[in-house]
Amino acid sequence: MAPFAGKRQQALRPLVALLILAFLVCFVGGCGSAARTPTPTVQSSPTPDLPPADEVAFAFLQAWERGDYAAMYSLLAPSARATVSEEDFEAAYLEVADEATLLGITSQILASFQPGTQAEVSFAVTFKSAFVGDFEVQNQMPLNFEEGRWGVSWSPALILPQLSDETVVRMTTWAPSRGNIYDREGRGLAVQGELVELGVVPGEIEDEWTLLAQLSAVLGIPAADIQEKYASAQPYWYVPVGEITPEVAQANYPVLSTAPGVQMREAWTRSYRDEIVAPHVVGVMGPIPSEEIDQWRQEGYTGDEMVGWMGLERWGEPYLAGERGGRLEILSQQGQVVAVLAEKPSRESSSVYTTFDREFQQTVQEILGEQLGAIAVLEVETGRVLALATYPNFDPDIFATGISSWEWERLQADGRRPLVNRATQGTYPPGSVFKIVTMAAGMEAGGLTANSSFICRGTWTGLGPQWPKTCWLRSGHGNIPLNRALTVSCDITFYQVGLVLNGVGYEVLPDYARSFGLGAKTGIEVEEDPGLVPDPEWKLQTKGEGWAPGDTVNLAIGQGELLVSPLQVATFMAAVGNGGILYQPQTVEMIASEPDRAEWSFQPVVLGQLPVSADNLNVIKNSLYGVTSSSYGTAYSAFQGLEIPVAGKTGTAESGQEEPHAWFAAYAPADAPEIAVVAMVEHSGEGSSFAAPLVRKVVEAYFGVQPDPTPTAEPTPQP
Repeated sequence: MAPFAGKRQQALRPLVALLILAFLVCFVGGCGSAARTPTPTVQSSPTPDLPPADEVAFAFLQAWERGDYAAMYSLLAPSARATVSEEDFEAAYLEVADEATLLGITSQILASFQPGTQAEVSFAVTFKSAFVGDFEVQNQMPLNFEEGRWGVSWSPALILPQLSDETVVRMTTWAPSRGNIYDREGRGLAVQGELVELGVVPGEIEDEWTLLAQLSAVLGIPAADIQEKYASAQPYWYVPVGEITPEVAQANYPVLSTAPGVQMREAWTRSYRDEIVAPHVVGVMGPIPSEEIDQWRQEGYTGDEMVGWMGLERWGEPYLAGERGGRLEILSQQGQVVAVLAEKPSRESSSVYTTFDREFQQTVQEILGEQLGAIAVLEVETGRVLALATYPNFDPDIFATGISSWEWERLQADGRRPLVNRATQGTYPPGSVFKIVTMAAGMEAGGLTANSSFICRGTWTGLGPQWPKTCWLRSGHGNIPLNRALTVSCDITFYQVGLVLNGVGYEVLPDYARSFGLGAKTGIEVEEDPGLVPDPEWKLQTKGEGWAPGDTVNLAIGQGELLVSPLQVATFMAAVGNGGILYQPQTVEMIASEPDRAEWSFQPVVLGQLPVSADNLNVIKNSLYGVTSSSYGTAYSAFQGLEIPVAGKTGTAESGQEEPHAWFAAYAPADAPEIAVVAMVEHSGEGSSFAAPLVRKVVEAYFGVQPDPTPTAEPTPQP
C-alpha cells in the first residue's frame, strides 16, 4: 500500500468512529425533536418491495365475520387451494358453526411477523355460541408470498387451533325440563309427559338392514329416513332417530335392548288435558318453522327444538323453556377429549300459573257448547281473565310431538277456523252494545242528559228522505228519554244522537270509542286482533272518500266498518261496572319455579279511565240494569227470576249473511259488580234470544246459583 494511502486511512479512523457513534445514538434514542409513539402490536419490517401480509389476514378475518366463505377461499395461497376444494373449505366452517351453535364471530389482529416470503399473524376470535355463550380463542395464521401476492396457508387449525383431520368439534347440551302451565289452583293444564328416545351409535351397528327394519316397525318411520339421520355422523356419535311412548318401549324391550348400536334414553313430551281446557289460551308447541330459524337462533336456539307456537306456550317461552347449557369440546376420532373450549350450566325453567279455574273454564266452554262464537269472563276490579271460551276448538295433544302434515292441512282447511281464538282474535260489528259508548259521548260531548227527549215513530229520515232508516220496533217507541232509549235499545234515538255528535265533530265518536279501549290491542298475553274504529282519516286512506254524516249515524248503533272482539267489549263493560277504570285483561297469575317461589305475581294494570263523569256513568249503569230488570228491557225475559241482579246490553249485529251476530255484554251483581261477561254467537239471531241466555248460565255457574227450572216466556226478538 502507498504511504499516502496508509496515512489517509489513519486520518479517517477517528471520523468514522464518530459517525458510527452518532448513528447508534440516533437509532436508539430517536433523532429530531418528536418522539415516536409505540404501537400496540409487534410488527416486523416487511421485506423490501413486499406489501404487508397482515392486510390479507385482516381481509380474511373480516370475510369470516360476514360468513363470506367464497371471499375467504379466494385469499388462500395457491398451494393451499391445491389441498382443499372450495366446497370442503366452506363445509369445514359450517360444520363447526353448526356444532358449536354459533351466532357469529368477531376477530382482532394481535401481532404480525414478516421476515421474508413467509409471514405469521397472531389473532384472536370471539365466538358467540347459543349454548355456551361467548368464548375467545387465540390463534396463528401462516401466510405465503406466492405468484406475486400474499395468501393464507390454510388448515383446519385456522378455525380452532386443536382442530385437524384427526379431531372434531362436539357440543354436549343440557336442557332443563320445560315448565308447566297450571290453573290458578295449581292444577295442570300443560305438563311434562314421559317418552323414550331411540338413538343409534353408527360405529356399533352390526347388521344395519335388520336394525333399520326393526326401528322402522317400532317408530313407524321409513327405514331410509332413519338411515339418513345418522348417515353423516361420526362412528361414536349418539344420534336420536325417534321417540316412542313408555308402553311401546316396554312392549319392544327385548328387541331394542339387545340390538347392537341402539340406545334408549328418557325424553319428554307435552301433555295436555284429555278434556281439552282452553286450548287457545294454553297454546301448543311445535318445531321451529324454517323461515323463523334465524330469529330463534338469535335467542339461543339451534333450530331443531320444539317451541311454543301460540297462546301461553308462546308468550311464556322464555320462562317455560329455561335456558340450555352445554360444553363445547374437541374430540379425537376415538372420542377422547382433546380440549374443552367453553362450558355453561343450564338455567332452571319456570312454570306459568293462570288466572282462571280449570273447572269454571270447562263449565263456560260447556255453556257455549257447539255454537260458533266466544264467551269472555273478567274480574271487574282487576282485569283477571276468569274464562275465555271459543268454539270450535281443537285437541292440543296432536301438536305435542309435532303435528303431522295431513293434520295441519286438515285444520287449515276447516272453514270454521278452529285455530282462531274468537274471544281475542275474532272481530265483529258490535251492534247495539256500542250504544253504551254512543250514550257516553252524547252526554259528555253532545250536551245531552238522561232526560233528553227523542221521538221514535219507527222510521227516521234525519239524513234526508232518500235515506230512510228504521227502528227494530217498527211501530216506534214514541216520545222517549235518552236513559230509557238505552234500556229498550231504540235505534232512532241513537241515530239522532249520532247526528248530534257529527255536528260537534267528525272525530268525536271515534275518539270516544278508542277511549273505551276499542281499535287497539288490550295487551293480553295471547294472540289478539286490534279490531277497527273507522274515522275520517281511515276512510280517506282506505276508500279515497270523505267522512259523511251517515258514517257517524251508522257508527252510533255499532254498525258500519266498526269491528271489535268479545274481549274488548268485556274490558269496557268491566270498566263501566267498576266506576270507569279500564284494566288490562291478564291470564297469568304467577310465574314461579316452585309454587312458593314466585318470580312474578299478578298486579292489576290500568290502561286508562273512561271519559265519563260519575253522574253520567251512573245514568248509564241504571239504564243497563233496566235491560234485565224492567219489563220493557230487551233482556228481561232472559233474566227473569235470577236472584243475582245483572246489568247488561243486548246487541244484534249485521253479519253479511242471513242471520245476524248475537251479543250480550253484562256485569254482575249489578249493585256490586264482581265479574263482566260477554257472549257472542255468530250468525245466530237476536242477542236477547241467543247470547243473553248464555250469560245468565255463566252468572249462575260463577255464583253457584241453581238454574231456574221454570220455563220463561219466549223473548220478543229485539236487538
